[in-house]
Amino acid sequence: MRSLVVYESWFGNTRRIAEEIADALAHEGEVDLVTVDEPLLPLEDVDLLVVGAPTHIHGFSSKRSREGALTQGARGEPGIGVRGWIDSLPDGACGPRAAAFDTRAHMPALLVGSAARGIARRLRDHGYRLAIEPQSFFVKGTPGPLEEGELERASEWGRTLANEVMSPTA
Repeated sequence: MRSLVVYESWFGNTRRIAEEIADALAHEGEVDLVTVDEPLLPLEDVDLLVVGAPTHIHGFSSKRSREGALTQGARGEPGIGVRGWIDSLPDGACGPRAAAFDTRAHMPALLVGSAARGIARRLRDHGYRLAIEPQSFFVKGTPGPLEEGELERASEWGRTLANEVMSPTA
């Protein structure tokens, strides 16, 4: 199985989750781990596309919210964000299965939103078939850190994802 894990991260929390997921997927095959600001890799030989981002203002980051993150001590450039990256994807009708995750405050999604749900919706709109329901991982405040146990949950989610994609009924 070949996987591509793509992430947007401002304070390092989403990157750490992406790394755990990639490590778990690496037990089942080759994995590329890239940010949304890196050039899009070819998807022809990819079996699983995993996309993650932090939740900003109830959903995806925007140029304005990314600039706001920089004023709060985040590192990087505003870039295209996960929304721009997904919009650059080719049609996924014959492409890899997909999965979405986010990092957000540990409150009901109704109150704080979920970038993972938006990522999943956009992936489906582009023709990608979700392998598993979107997943949220929790942080303690905007800059983090991750809540205790979230790295382990990310690793477990990655293993579950790999099992789902490799299942003969998938």
